[in-house]
Amino acid sequence: MATANVNGVRAATTKGFLDWLAATDADAVCLQEVRARPEELPAALTDALDAGGWHLRLAPCETAKGRSGVAVLSRAEPEAVRIGFGDPATDLDGRYVEVDLPGGVTVASLYLPKGVAGTDKQDAKDSFLKTFGDHLRAAFDRCRATGREMVVGGDWNIAPTELDLRNWRNNRRNSGFLPHEREWFAGVTGHGWVDAVRALHPDTDGPYSWWTYRGRAFDNDVGWRIDHLLVTPGLAAAASDAGVDRAPAHDRRWSDHAPVVVRFGGALG
Repeated sequence: MATANVNGVRAATTKGFLDWLAATDADAVCLQEVRARPEELPAALTDALDAGGWHLRLAPCETAKGRSGVAVLSRAEPEAVRIGFGDPATDLDGRYVEVDLPGGVTVASLYLPKGVAGTDKQDAKDSFLKTFGDHLRAAFDRCRATGREMVVGGDWNIAPTELDLRNWRNNRRNSGFLPHEREWFAGVTGHGWVDAVRALHPDTDGPYSWWTYRGRAFDNDVGWRIDHLLVTPGLAAAASDAGVDRAPAHDRRWSDHAPVVVRFGGALG
């Protein structure tokens, strides 16, 4: 299972995303910031999806052209698709899609809003956190009652702990590391969701998944771990390995994020 913020799939397609997609052994890939409608996807991408046997389920942003957009790529054809999570304020913003795959696994792709402390953007992010938190708790309880497993992969725009960003002391008043955001994330995992990467790397700095393009942040690994795969306990118990597919060099990057990959004991779907 993998998740990747592609920072615009049309640009990523020309920079190496297709090479990564051809090489990955993931059964499902969550994408964020696709920034394209189905008819705007590059022919090179659609050809690669066909050649790789991928099924694409895309939720573009309907409220602002060329913004946001999430998708799930899966080897198995989805049995059901749901866009949004029942929040009229955000369901058309291209921030959430979930698919049911054969074998009793639901895979969701999330692009959680990026706030700016002390502004309306932070207010919008905080509102999203409240409604989405309710959805996560309900989804977890439903999975527990039915025996279904679920993965929510995406750009969560929250570094949960001091281990999750290099310069945490300088970011204590910045969105993404605000105390109430970290408290919200802790509440999600406290309800039962498992941060699959952190569970396998409990005492590691990072592994980081986002680095600003400014300066030498990537070269010096001055990053943030904000791309997460939260899973239900059954999948967490099957997780065997997790890491970040970090580009070998700054000029080989196809996004300011890098894919996060978690391997489980069996295939999804």
